[in-house]
Amino acid sequence: METDCKSISNQKNESTSNPSYNWKDVTPEFFDSIKELELGELLHGYFFGLFEAMSAIEIMDPKMDAGMMCNRESKAIKLEDLKLSDLSVSEQISIIDVTLACLVSWLEGHSLAQTVFTNLYFQKPYEIEVVPLKAFCICIYKIIEEIRDFANRAQVFEEEDFQPALYNYHYFNEISVTRVIGMMREVDESISHKLKSNANSDENESYIALNTRIKFVRLFFQILLSFNRRENHSSSMGETQRLLTTCGLLIPSLISTVDKGVPKVGHWCYDLGFDPLINQKLLPPTFPRYTKIKPADEAYVYFDSLLTRLKQICKLTNCTTFISALECFIELGHNNHLCIVSRSIMQTLYFPQPNRVFGTQDFEDCLREWAKAFIAPPSLISRLNILSNSQAKDCVYNFFEHCTRPFAGLIQICGHNKARQRDKLAHLMEDFSALQDESQRVDAFLHSFSSKLDPPREHLASFSTWIIYHTIRIMIMYLLSGFELELYSPHEYQYIYWYLYQFLYGWLVSTLNRADNVLLGSDSLVDSQKNRTKRNKPKKKKPHPYSQEIVMCHAMQSLTGAYFKVYY
Repeated sequence: METDCKSISNQKNESTSNPSYNWKDVTPEFFDSIKELELGELLHGYFFGLFEAMSAIEIMDPKMDAGMMCNRESKAIKLEDLKLSDLSVSEQISIIDVTLACLVSWLEGHSLAQTVFTNLYFQKPYEIEVVPLKAFCICIYKIIEEIRDFANRAQVFEEEDFQPALYNYHYFNEISVTRVIGMMREVDESISHKLKSNANSDENESYIALNTRIKFVRLFFQILLSFNRRENHSSSMGETQRLLTTCGLLIPSLISTVDKGVPKVGHWCYDLGFDPLINQKLLPPTFPRYTKIKPADEAYVYFDSLLTRLKQICKLTNCTTFISALECFIELGHNNHLCIVSRSIMQTLYFPQPNRVFGTQDFEDCLREWAKAFIAPPSLISRLNILSNSQAKDCVYNFFEHCTRPFAGLIQICGHNKARQRDKLAHLMEDFSALQDESQRVDAFLHSFSSKLDPPREHLASFSTWIIYHTIRIMIMYLLSGFELELYSPHEYQYIYWYLYQFLYGWLVSTLNRADNVLLGSDSLVDSQKNRTKRNKPKKKKPHPYSQEIVMCHAMQSLTGAYFKVYY
């Protein structure tokens, strides 16, 4: 009885665990159907179009599946055979040089799995018995952490720019930043002490080269930490510039001592502990991508240019107004050599916290000050007291609250690469178009308050002029970016130049003239009120606030007009 019950229960379990399928052989029907297709003709499925066909990957084909490359025989040494002690100074120099070159390749858009983490010493840094190399590996981990933090906060990268994936590697969070810097200082002092004790040794030049690399990595890490502060940067920028200068002075010595490493003969890179295929199984099934690692001297030249760009970015803290910061962003954005580090630091330096300029000033207040300086709307002039009315105050504050996202987006766009800038400028024009409609409604509402002042003040076209100014500039940036990216055909030049000449620069000049006249008129009203109580004194002619920008716009209008007539 028990056996019967067990057999019945086993049958039930098998039936539930192994579902039955009613298979049907469609082979004859399939071959009959394909007779209706011509030679080379394909059946187009609804869910499998041209895009899917072009991006499809044939799994397990070494030419198409990157994961199949790991089945090839590697020339590198095994992980268990890695030399963890008794490394010569020249070997340490070469390992550091190649690792820093891999770091540069990562910053240029390759993955960590195919660049920095091909160094087998990063698999087990705690087991390294050579103190300089151990401290260096842990410090590189921390540098990667800082760079990823910059990139994730700034969000100015795309898939082709930067790959932040860690591939199951971790940061060693148990070691603090202070301890890492302390470890690097201890290595620096240890090598310096060894140099003093062996003043006439033949290895002194190699030890100096190793010490220079340790010092460079430590200073570079400290530079990243100084930029990554969430508080006000203006007070600490002097220290950052000092670190940048000191770090830059080490570059010539680094380049000149590259030959102090091991001779580049045979499979020297594999023998040092680098395996390009060690992480191949961690990569997703994609088309194999050739990862080129720069030579060490070119990598140090890259670091030199990076430090130069960071020095230029430090000037951003001198920009006290929104428009000066925007001009600085646009100027830096024209640099074709901006990497993910400099682009991200540029963003996080201005916005260390969301909508907090330099971490101290609210972005809405910054925009209000810029609108007041641009065209002096009556609602933003405190002595006119328009905002004492609760409805007017709510209207103005809601308008500037809606302005924060598009204007912050304009700042962020300057951090993207050229192609993405153009793509995002097109979307930003839609946001500013909506702002323009809202600004006209706000001006009309506030005009009912300003017209009752003594003397009456006109509020029409105040905020709308301010928004139109930025909208036209975005349109000009969009068209000019097409020339930088070489997107236009020669037959398109004529109407591109025509539109710039006949419309955009003309509109920009008229917008600036209006703002210029409003500011001068506002100043004359203030002067007339002061002269009622004071004696008349000879007046000094006030300069036009936007005269220089108007002249530049006229020059660009004439230049585009000349090009238009050339292609006409």
